[in-house]
Amino acid sequence: MTTLDGADGSHLALLLLAGAGGLLALSGVPGLLLGWRSPWGPRWAVVLTGVAALAGLAGGAMLLAGTATGTLEFPSPVPGWRAALGADALSGWFALPVLLVGGLGALYGTAYWAPRRHPRHGRRLRFCYGLLLGSLLFVLLARDGATFLIAWEVMALANFFLVTTEEDVESVRRAGWLYLLYSHLSVLCLFAFFVLARLLGAGFGFGALPASAPALGRTLAALAALAGFGLKAGVMPLHSWLPGAHGSAPSHVSAVMSGVVLKMGIYGLLRVSAAWSDAPAAWGGLVLALGAASALLGVVFALSQHDLKRLLAYHSIENIGIILLGLGLAMVGRALERPEWVLLGLAGALLHVWNHALFKSLLFLGAGAVVHATGTRDLERLGGLARRMPATAVLFGLGAAAICALPPLNGFVSELLVFLGLTRAAIGPGAAWAALPAPVLAATGALAVACFVKVVGVVFLGRPRTAAAGAAHEAPPAMLVPMVVLAAACVALGVAPALAVPALERAAAVWAGPAAAGASLAVLAPLGWISTAALALLAATAALLAAVLPAWRRARRRQPELPTWDCGYAASSARVQYTASSFAQPITARFAWLLRPRRHEPRVAGLFPAATSFHSEVEDTLLAGVLRPGGAVSLRLTAWLRSLPRGQLQRYIVYILAVLVPLLAWAVAGGGGGR
Repeated sequence: MTTLDGADGSHLALLLLAGAGGLLALSGVPGLLLGWRSPWGPRWAVVLTGVAALAGLAGGAMLLAGTATGTLEFPSPVPGWRAALGADALSGWFALPVLLVGGLGALYGTAYWAPRRHPRHGRRLRFCYGLLLGSLLFVLLARDGATFLIAWEVMALANFFLVTTEEDVESVRRAGWLYLLYSHLSVLCLFAFFVLARLLGAGFGFGALPASAPALGRTLAALAALAGFGLKAGVMPLHSWLPGAHGSAPSHVSAVMSGVVLKMGIYGLLRVSAAWSDAPAAWGGLVLALGAASALLGVVFALSQHDLKRLLAYHSIENIGIILLGLGLAMVGRALERPEWVLLGLAGALLHVWNHALFKSLLFLGAGAVVHATGTRDLERLGGLARRMPATAVLFGLGAAAICALPPLNGFVSELLVFLGLTRAAIGPGAAWAALPAPVLAATGALAVACFVKVVGVVFLGRPRTAAAGAAHEAPPAMLVPMVVLAAACVALGVAPALAVPALERAAAVWAGPAAAGASLAVLAPLGWISTAALALLAATAALLAAVLPAWRRARRRQPELPTWDCGYAASSARVQYTASSFAQPITARFAWLLRPRRHEPRVAGLFPAATSFHSEVEDTLLAGVLRPGGAVSLRLTAWLRSLPRGQLQRYIVYILAVLVPLLAWAVAGGGGGR
């Protein structure tokens, strides 16, 4: 029997989101039934994805507009388990970027991954893409542990097949298997969390723990949840799967992975911490520390990358760290009964969930346009693309400015809210330690600016470094339109952030409850002044362009009578330009102790030296220095253990006795607990 609890409007919002999830999961099925040459498979996938996205956006908007929460319960074949789906403003807040980015990515993929160019992988890609989007919605709607874990596992498997779309490439296979390993570790940690929660009296779900629960059990459950959701979010040091997976997947899949899939880890942490309203301040301090480490180290590793998509992947780790800074501050504020910390930290974290989904998806789609036009992601093989891809250059530059938190774009607003919260913690009595990450956040912003100056300069400015860059072409309209929509959203949230405040406060109230009572975001943050300054800045920029562009065009049309004296240096060459490595070297050299770069120095010897070059590589320190050596030791150990059984009965008897005799001795000596 199916039961519905809640107001009628909430039923409609819930049913719209659940229906959208089901339709998304089925959007790739028509393509499986048609031949790979048929143009109708991609068309049906885009149409169904678009319809589902519109329906889901309507349901999410209803929840954020104040619709009451609702729950849908239905029986399952497992005895004692009733599956439950629910919807509230927090679910709606996370659902909107899933549907927006997912719908735009489907349209983008029709040109980026056209069937005629990729006949082997197109149908599987579209099916798993829809399945991924549908599972994301059901992760947001699940209200019991079993339903949540099922949706979580479907999400992980669909993502694995998307990451390994080009499975014939060895590096892609390695990245896919590493992602699958981390995903299964995440599921195991979450299963342990739900089991511990049930044993402690919270039920097999996201229920609140009773006050009588043992402190050790509560701590173990919190650590299991932090590990399980932190693995999915890519929190350092649980991040090693992320750069390879995001770099190997098709670019519109990378946009979804970075823009919304990582946020499922943040959503899980929010659900768990919301239920545990009596969590100590130390738990918030741990989240603050992890956020600071992820933000700073993520941007440092990004600076050292030569691969455009891996660089963007490390910036995802940086932005997850910024979100965790807001969440950690809110947890500390709730424990210390500081409602202004709670609201500013939580509002900054939630708004950055939206903002990062917008500008990071825009950047990955822009990177995909570059790969589509040149066939390479290597920064050292690009250059001069602004002349050949002007629309892509402008849109990518706008996304770069947004991720650097430059006004008047959206990244500035959410980071400002977190800064304001950390500043209040610094001047508040008794917990100034909560403001320690503020300098880290400031340094992260400065390093992000340096990194994207490198990216935009090396990729779009200067001269082409290779023939592929010189023959680049602008992206087709199906790829540009999603980028324009995302860019417009970045500008809109940066210029008019107050429009999102009502929905933001409703989503924050689901988590904070009474902890933020009496605090108002309109009072705590100067959102009106932000809009005024943003509009003034846009007007000044438009006036400057209107004054400069005509003169620049006239100067270009005017031919000089005599050439300019060139001092014997008639023309430049692509070889004299800054490379990505040389631009970032003064900064990355300061972090060589952490990055541990492998440098290939040029060798110049003799009167007529051979051609040589300089090259440096930076691998993930944890993966290269800990996980791979540890994995090699584990493989050798398991190989030795497999060699022990030889099919001889005498050996099996010895193994059994080697286990039983110590156990019997321990039992005889009273090791059974004195019973």
